[in-house]
Amino acid sequence: MSRPLWFVEIIKKAFPTRFALSKLTRKVPLFRKFIDHYLFRGDDIIYMPNDNVVIDNVAANSVSHTVPNNVGSNIVEINQPIVQPEETVLPSQIVEHFIEEAKYVWLMDKCLCRDAAQCKDYPIDLGCIFMGEAVLEINPKLGHLATKEEAIEHLHRARDAGLVNMIGRNRIDTVWMGVGPGDKLLTICHCCPCCCLWRVLPEIHPEIASRVTKMPGVTVTVTDRCVGCGACTRPVDGHDVCFADAIRLVDGRAVISDACRGCGRCVEVCPHNAIELHIDGTGFVEESIARLEPLVDLK
Repeated sequence: MSRPLWFVEIIKKAFPTRFALSKLTRKVPLFRKFIDHYLFRGDDIIYMPNDNVVIDNVAANSVSHTVPNNVGSNIVEINQPIVQPEETVLPSQIVEHFIEEAKYVWLMDKCLCRDAAQCKDYPIDLGCIFMGEAVLEINPKLGHLATKEEAIEHLHRARDAGLVNMIGRNRIDTVWMGVGPGDKLLTICHCCPCCCLWRVLPEIHPEIASRVTKMPGVTVTVTDRCVGCGACTRPVDGHDVCFADAIRLVDGRAVISDACRGCGRCVEVCPHNAIELHIDGTGFVEESIARLEPLVDLK
C-alpha cells in the first residue's frame, strides 16, 4: 500500500538523524542486523561517474579527451585534447539501457533527500527514476508515469546539473514508498554530494556500506601533478567533495582509499588536473547490465 503524504513528511523530518543511526550500526550489533534486514536486504547499488567527468576509455578510443570542468572555468585535460568520438561508451548508457527495457517508468517530482535537506546547490525537482511493476503502487501525488523519452531527457538534465547517477536495487525505497516487491523496483537516483542518503557511508557498518560499489572498470588515480593543495579534501559550498570520505592528504599528497566509489567529483575540483578517472575498456556496460538485470524484473 502506497504511503500517504503525511508519512513522507515524517520521513523528511527524520532525515537528519541518518548519521546518528548509521553510527549505531557500528556500536550495537542487534540494531545493525535489524536495519540491514529491514532497509538494505538484497541491495546491490552501483555509483557511476557523471558523463561530463573526464573518462580515458583506452580500449574504446586509445586516446583521451577534454571536457569542461563543472566547478569554475577550469578545463580538465589528459594527454592531447581531441574531439570526443561519437562511439565513445559512456556510463549513462547503462541507465538508458534499463529505461529502454522497462515496461513501466516513473519520475518523482522531487528528490526526497534534497527536499528534506532543502538543498541550495542542486535542483530539488530532479527526483529519482523508478522502473518496474512496483511503480504502479507509488502515491500519484509524488510523481507520474513517464515515457522513455521523458525519462532520458530527465537523465540528461541531471547530468548537466552535475549530479551523479546511482542505479540498483535499493530496498529502502520500497519501505519509504510502501511498494513492492523489491524485485519489481529498480532505482536510479541523481545524487549530490551534500544531501545524498549515502553520505552515511563513512559512518555506517562496513557490511551495509559494501552494498554500494563503484562501477566495474573504474579507477581513480592521483598523478605526479598533485602538489598537495588540498582542494579535493576541503569542503566546497559547505559540503565535502567526497561523500565517501575516500580522499585525504598524506605527507603532502592526495591519497585515495579503497572506500572510493568512483563518482569523479575529486577530478572535477582539482585545480592542477592531478586526478584522473579511467574506465578499463568498453566491457563495463555489459558487466554492469549483467550484474543488475537478475536483481529486478522490469517486464
